[in-house]
Amino acid sequence: MWTNDLCKVLAREGYAGERLTVMFGGPHQSLPSLRAGVRPGDVIHPVRVFRRRMWVLGAMEVGRVLDHDTVGEELPMEDHLRLIRWKPPKAGCVSEVVVGPPGSPLTFERPVPPGLPARLTYRSRRGERQVKHVVDGELRSAVSVHGIYRPAPESAAELKELVRESHTA
Repeated sequence: MWTNDLCKVLAREGYAGERLTVMFGGPHQSLPSLRAGVRPGDVIHPVRVFRRRMWVLGAMEVGRVLDHDTVGEELPMEDHLRLIRWKPPKAGCVSEVVVGPPGSPLTFERPVPPGLPARLTYRSRRGERQVKHVVDGELRSAVSVHGIYRPAPESAAELKELVRESHTA
């Protein structure tokens, strides 16, 4: 989940419409660690909770997960330039960087349909769980979407379709 403060900065700085190619992670809840099970080939769907609704901001395939401190030494120039372009979002304690091929354009105009949050299911080593605190399609608390979660295959397909539909519309 991306914070509303981060989304405001990205919108103000003109990132809306840019294809996602880099994401940052760290040790704090406001910027959770991407090393927590994120692997090359995974697709990340950043979300936000705004006005009690969930919003899917885009999608990006993970190419590599790198340490922030040494990322400049490990990336080819083209990828390093993309990283520099996305510098404003990395304010705060950043410890890792995920880079990948260009994903979907970043948008702040993609609310999740009201029925979807109640169906979203995450998988972990401990089993499956649904998003909590959903009442009539609204998220009364964002606590169950803070962090990095792996959606169940059906939920991943619904998120992918939501991004695809709005990207082609």
